[in-house]
Amino acid sequence: MTTNGKTYTRGELLQRVGRLQQIGGTRRFVLNEGRAKGVEAIEVNTGAGLVFTILPDRGLDICQATYKGTNLVFHTPNGEAHPAFYEPEGMGWLRTFFGGLLTTCGLTYLGQPGKDGDADLGLHGRYTNSPACQVCDRSRWDGDEYLIEVSGMVEECRIFGDKMRMTRTISTQIGSRSVQIHDIVENFGYQSSPFCILYHVNPGFPLLDAASRFWLTAATTSAYDAKSERNMQDMYVFSDPVPGFDEENFLHTMQGDDAGKGHAVFSNPKLNGGLGMHLRFDVSTLPYLNEWKMMGQGDYVVGVEPANVPCLNRAELREKGLLPMLEPGAARAMLVEINVLDGMDEIERRATSMTSDR
Repeated sequence: MTTNGKTYTRGELLQRVGRLQQIGGTRRFVLNEGRAKGVEAIEVNTGAGLVFTILPDRGLDICQATYKGTNLVFHTPNGEAHPAFYEPEGMGWLRTFFGGLLTTCGLTYLGQPGKDGDADLGLHGRYTNSPACQVCDRSRWDGDEYLIEVSGMVEECRIFGDKMRMTRTISTQIGSRSVQIHDIVENFGYQSSPFCILYHVNPGFPLLDAASRFWLTAATTSAYDAKSERNMQDMYVFSDPVPGFDEENFLHTMQGDDAGKGHAVFSNPKLNGGLGMHLRFDVSTLPYLNEWKMMGQGDYVVGVEPANVPCLNRAELREKGLLPMLEPGAARAMLVEINVLDGMDEIERRATSMTSDR
């Protein structure tokens, strides 16, 4: 294990600590105030500066995330609201959206509210407001490395309807600056089911600021609306908060590298000598990345969002022939890796290795 710039065997390290939490690991607790009262949380400390908080009661999504004490992500005014406050109708999803390092949208629909046949669908689906079950912390030694692994299962189902199950495993290790989110979605019912998923990753101040820049390996890019199309030349650069800013949304169809991985880097070269966030994911299962640019006052955030579909209402996806269906007994696996880039050398090395036109 490498910690504080030195490498130790398991035995050498254990001689130096009374408890492994001196170096890193997990800590479970329950939030106890306001609309977050009763929400279970698991804090993960990799001992390499990266600390993040998993919420089992919110589908094992990830709220807070810091690196060496510097915040990486946007927090909405809602905080980590209990799922009991979820409002599925219309735009009610926004009342429990916490932002954070990861908010998952899906599993059977996402995008704007609207009708799909007889179904009246709200914003972005039910997943992130669904508590996980069978939550397990399987952190353990593997030779001289200490692996951190938290897993659980979320089911989105009803009688006479879709029956979808997602098993999520979040993993890292002591000494690491990265986190892997490995999801397996299966249809455990007896009829075909729509399958939509979007990983809503949310850089926020101070990582997001006027100096911030964005790179990604996109094959093609389009805008979702006329206002966004007029500003496509600025979709990789950002500004100070703008009064009355109207959100902009861009759809990037991703290009994989030799290993089939898509890449996106969000960085601030003026923060702590250069600080960035690098996303890597398999374009065979997540062929799109949605970019949500919101430079408003107080609502100051960028969404970097790998997805298996464009961010559209399910009826529109169906009409365009873009709605994936999962057959009974079938499963899909997704892997999203988020890495912290520390310093301009790392940022520039990663950015220059990417083939996207900017």
